[in-house]
Amino acid sequence: MKVAGLFAGIGGIELGLHRAGHQTALLCEIDPAACAVLGHHFPNVPLHRDIRTLTKLPKGTELLAGGFPCQDLSQAGKTRGIGGRNSGLVNEIFRLLAKNDVPHVLLENVSFMLALGRGLAMRHVTSELERLGYRWAYRVLDSRAFGLPQRRQRLFLVASRDLEPMELLMADNHAGDEPIEWKGKACGFYWTEGIRGLGWAVDAVPTLKGGSTIGIPSSPAIWLPDGRVVTPDIRDAERMQGFETDWTKVAEKTGRKGFRWKLVGNAVSVPAAEWVGRKLMAGKGAVDMRVLDFDMEKTWPSAAFGGPGQRTLGVQISLFPEHKARPSLEKFLQHETKELSLRATEGFISRLKSGSLRYPPEFMNALERHAERMRCQKELAVA
Repeated sequence: MKVAGLFAGIGGIELGLHRAGHQTALLCEIDPAACAVLGHHFPNVPLHRDIRTLTKLPKGTELLAGGFPCQDLSQAGKTRGIGGRNSGLVNEIFRLLAKNDVPHVLLENVSFMLALGRGLAMRHVTSELERLGYRWAYRVLDSRAFGLPQRRQRLFLVASRDLEPMELLMADNHAGDEPIEWKGKACGFYWTEGIRGLGWAVDAVPTLKGGSTIGIPSSPAIWLPDGRVVTPDIRDAERMQGFETDWTKVAEKTGRKGFRWKLVGNAVSVPAAEWVGRKLMAGKGAVDMRVLDFDMEKTWPSAAFGGPGQRTLGVQISLFPEHKARPSLEKFLQHETKELSLRATEGFISRLKSGSLRYPPEFMNALERHAERMRCQKELAVA
């Protein structure tokens, strides 16, 4: 299909679709650092800088794709909802669809939008698509299904006037794995948390975050089997999203080096987009699902489908359309890690001790040993 990529970021959706055999005809992105990455990797594709001034799509566009801004929808954000200044830009997609004859749509966003506002965000998006004559289906996918050591659960929605989206997204169903036993495995967590949650992931990192708008990195930490507490290199973070090493290197020319973490954290996992692209290429698949009714004014299920004049139904299906083998997190890391700083470690320990979160006692012991080691290193440096 001929693709127009909106809210393109660093091209995760577009790269995945390209690997599946589709062709990008237009990119639209406002962030200067992300534009530098897109210009470097998609040099022959026209790049429009502001979706609000975009009026026409390339002639013959068959698929409009975009991971519209999630800042107002994510659990980590301010949860203003679909009417927020950033996430409300999804309405620009509906404006373009109304003015341009595009048979297929692919949208991506955080799974938290299923619960936000008692289903308001999903009711708005799906009702607008139905108003424009599209049948739709969505499914939450976990990046671990595609061989990546990152627990990243994102909603992918396909809408179409020609195809049956339900037959595409519900085509494969594999049992997911959520390892419980942590001993002997690297465990990822977010050192910026500690009051309401840990972002804990066994043999994986938790969802990579966008971090600060001024380029302050927001990397996860990793508790290694040997007791060390480290943060991964940005190049391994790129690989955790399915990109090539140094995919965002060119962004350093536009601002702080740490800004690359924001770009990578906001990106779409490439192999997840590739899987959807392959389903779009195939046109249909063997459906494997159980349907259920649900209250559209409450939290929506992890998968559902509907359309104009159709009954909206939820689907009981896993977050794993594939189950590719993946290396352990410890073996996945190719680049030198960095020890979590003393300040970050002490702050995290303090928040853990003041809260009521559950975690292995060995975890706190490892954190305290790490903090003591960092204090000794600091004292030696001063001496």
